[in-house]
Order: sequence, then structure tokens, then C-alpha cells
Amino acid sequence: MKPTKRSPGRSSNKGNAAILFRRYIWLVDLIYRRGRISFEEINRCWMRSSDNDLGDELPLKTFHNHRHAIQEMFQIDIGCDRRAGYLYYIENADDMEQGGVRQWLVNTFAVNNLISESHRLKRRILFEEIPSGQRFLTQIIEAMRDSLTLEITHQSFWSDKPATFEVEPLCVKVFRQRWYLVGRSTYDGKIRVYGLDRIHKMLTTDNRFGMPADFDPQGYFHDAFGVIVDEDLKVETVRLKVDYNQSKFMRSLPLHHSQREVETTEYYSVFELRLRPTVDFVQELLSQSYPNDAVEVLEPDWLVGYIHGIGERLRDTNKPWWT
Repeated sequence: MKPTKRSPGRSSNKGNAAILFRRYIWLVDLIYRRGRISFEEINRCWMRSSDNDLGDELPLKTFHNHRHAIQEMFQIDIGCDRRAGYLYYIENADDMEQGGVRQWLVNTFAVNNLISESHRLKRRILFEEIPSGQRFLTQIIEAMRDSLTLEITHQSFWSDKPATFEVEPLCVKVFRQRWYLVGRSTYDGKIRVYGLDRIHKMLTTDNRFGMPADFDPQGYFHDAFGVIVDEDLKVETVRLKVDYNQSKFMRSLPLHHSQREVETTEYYSVFELRLRPTVDFVQELLSQSYPNDAVEVLEPDWLVGYIHGIGERLRDTNKPWWT
């Protein structure tokens, strides 16, 4: 069925939605950092905020509307302690430290807001850009919230021209400075991953969908290294021998949530991981081992031979490793 596009009037609200999104994050960050804060102090902070272009006060009714929207969109509850003089606080503040969207919101936007309000520091703090996030992320989150499908025009790196199709937005994921949309095709029902930086155009339709009862976003990527989910590859135990210096980096930033250090010596450590050894995982192993062979694959045997073959081709023929 051909998607029914939203009216121009509804589409024109995207800019307002992005502004509201930033205000929600600003409010969550402020209350989270302060612990408990009165509405009067929230209003004073808002008057000084770089997000407040017009310098207007924050009406109490608008504040409560923001509270309800934050609860609905992010499952973050802003409570009110009336006995202490109507102080507002994050009820589920402990969840902020448990990962997921709450921690991402705080970590990303807290720094961003602080820098915005400290103009003299902007040139001294350098970020890695995520160019795909700003353009489509808000629209995707709105579509997920409203259970509406998206018509996207997408061109993969392996295609000469873009294709337009309709998907049900199931979740989003950020990996290696790129945002990805996980969508289920309305045509064949298959779930695929789309890089936002490869999307040329996006329209929100009026077609509603139901979240699949058997789809778990965390579970979908549980056995993946990054965003490649190749079910033709079985989940295997991968053992890596890592030299003393590189092992420090691997401890501080594990390759996968299943990573365990099973042997430690003064010269090297051995790590075990349970995952599907996809092509992006192989690329990561090669990048970590170059140029001093800091990472050696011990198991499985086929991966040992595969990595060895890549090394031989690079040394002997200068051919690309993927040929």
C-alpha cells in the first residue's frame, strides 16, 4: 500500500519539534545535576540558557507540559517534593547510571549545554561529529513514539542509485559516529539496518504499525559487534591474545559486552568473547593489531586462518584484504 504522506502543515512542525526536544533534554539535565530544584530556580536558569533565544520566562503550565512529555518520550519521571517546598527531582535518577537512552541523554547534552553557556571554551573543546543525527533523528523518534511508518529514500554504499520504500521504525542505535535506524519492511516483513547518513529523504506517513511483540532492541544486537546482524554466522567463542600495552586499552573499552579476561601474565592477556565474527569485527581486530601484531586470534581455527590469510595477502601482494 502506498504511504499517505502527512500534510505540509504537519511537516512544517519538524523545526518546533526539534526545539522542544532540546528543551526536554535541557530540563532533564538541569534537574539531574541539581538533585532537587525549585521551579523558581529552574526559571532563572532558563532565562540564562543559550537555548532561550528570546529570553522569555518559562510558564509554569509549559513546565508541567514538558514534564509529561519527558515521561512519555523517555520514561524519565520528574517528581515534586511538596513537603520540602515544592522541589523537583528525577524519581528514577539511579537509572541514569545504568546505560541506555537516559545515560546517553545526560552525557551528551550535559556537556553540550555547559559548553553553549561557556562561549570562551568552545574553541578549546573538540568533538567528533555525527553528521547523520541532526537531520533525521528527531523525526524518527517522533515516528517511533507515534507508531507511524516512515517512507525513506536510502542509498547503500553498494548501490548505484537510491531506492524509496516504507519501513516501521523499531529502534535507533549509534555506533562509531554514525546513527542507524532499525526498521521492518512493510513489503516483506524483514528487519534491516539503515545508516542515517545514507538516507536522502524521509517522510512520516499516516500509516500506523504495532511494535512486534517478539522484537527486543537489546536482544537484536546482543551477539553483534556493531550494527551488522548476520544470522548466517553462528555465535562463537573468540579467544584473543593481547600484548601488555594493548590489553590496557581493551580492559578500559571492551570490544563486546561478553568480553572476559581469562588469563593474565606480565607480557600478555587472553580475552574471550561470545559473538558472531562479522566483517566489522574482523576490521576491528586488524586495526587493533596493526602495526605491531598486538592482537593475535587464538580461536576459532577458521578465524585464525582467515586473519593469517589477510596478513599474507597484504604482505605479499598488496591486495585489499577483502578480496
